[in-house]
Parts: sequence; structure tokens; C-alpha cells
Amino acid sequence: MQIPSNDVCREMILEMGMLDHILDHSRQVCRVALFLCERLAACSVSLDWRLVFAGALLHDITKTRSFTTGENHAETGGVYLRGKGFQEVADIVRQHVCLDQYPDPPVIDEAAVVNYADKRVLNDQIVTLKERMLYILDRYGKIHQCKERFDWLWGKSLGIETAIFQTIAISPETLPAAMDKITSPPYGIRLFRWDRLEIIQTPKGYTRQTRRPPKPP
Repeated sequence: MQIPSNDVCREMILEMGMLDHILDHSRQVCRVALFLCERLAACSVSLDWRLVFAGALLHDITKTRSFTTGENHAETGGVYLRGKGFQEVADIVRQHVCLDQYPDPPVIDEAAVVNYADKRVLNDQIVTLKERMLYILDRYGKIHQCKERFDWLWGKSLGIETAIFQTIAISPETLPAAMDKITSPPYGIRLFRWDRLEIIQTPKGYTRQTRRPPKPP
């Protein structure tokens, strides 16, 4: 199994010109997913945290481009990562909006954790599942067929939430407070603190990185 390192994830994020606010969102989703992964491991639900880390951090890898192309960023994110040789991460990214399967009872695996973590983060803030889903409904659920699909997805997401939080024995509403209490990051992972990144297109089509001066405290 090929899983990209932190540095390789950074290179791909730079390559795709990820916008600052999407990067901030992705980092928060990663924090939530790793927290849940560590809590689940303590309850004998063993997941590959490296796969969760990469899948969460890269779940919106093609979203910036999708603003121009209109592409389905979940599908094309999977295609992009598969092309890089990261098949298992690609499968998680492809399923971050909607899982391939929703068994009853729900199965807690790496894809389900990343999918759920994304539904707990609005912009870069941890919110309730209801707040996040209402935001999605407001943006995308105006068409009748979309509303039906959305209602179905909300129900499935609630099932995953119940399965996760019954296992780790805290309530979904206490997630932000529980994360605030931890004194060291899950698995010792300290997500890179980047200065804001600016991607400059060169005449030959390559990109290079420049750093903006850090904001004063």
C-alpha cells in the first residue's frame, strides 16, 4: 500500500494550487478524523491512521480546480491520486461526499471516518452534523431530486455518527470540547503550520512557491 507522507501531501497541495480556505478546511477535517481514529483505536477499532491522515488532508485536492471546470471534485480527486499511485487514498477521497456502501449496521472504516469528519467541519470550524448538513442543503438542495438524495444521505450520516460515538462513549456535541482537552496531537502528528502560500504560474507552466510575510501576532 502506497500512502503519501506529509511532505508529499504538501507537494500535491502546492501542485494543485489549493486555495487557503480549502487548505484550512482540510487541515481541520484531518484533525477531527485523526482524533476519532485514535479514540476508536482505544476502543479496539483498529484503523490505519496514515490512510486516514492522507485521505482527510487531500479530500478536496481538486476542489480549487472544480470552481473553474465544474467537475465532480470527489471523483476527480480520486482520479488524481490514483494517477499518483495512491490507490487506497484515492478510494477514500472519492468517497468523501458519499460512500460506496452504507451497510446496516454501519461499518466504521477509514473511508467512513473521513467522510464523517468532513461533515463536521464548516469552513474551518467544527460544527454539528445538523449545522453542516443544513448548510449543504441551502447550497445544493434546492432541486427536488437533490433534496431527496440529500435527505437520504443525512440519514446515512446520522447512522455513522451514532456508530462512532456509541463506540468512543462521548456525545457528538462534545467533540470540540473533547478535542480541546487533548494535550498532544493524535499519533504525535503535528500538522504543518504553513505561512500562506502563493502559487505563481511560470511561462513554462510550472509552479513555484513563494511565502508571504507572516502576519504580526
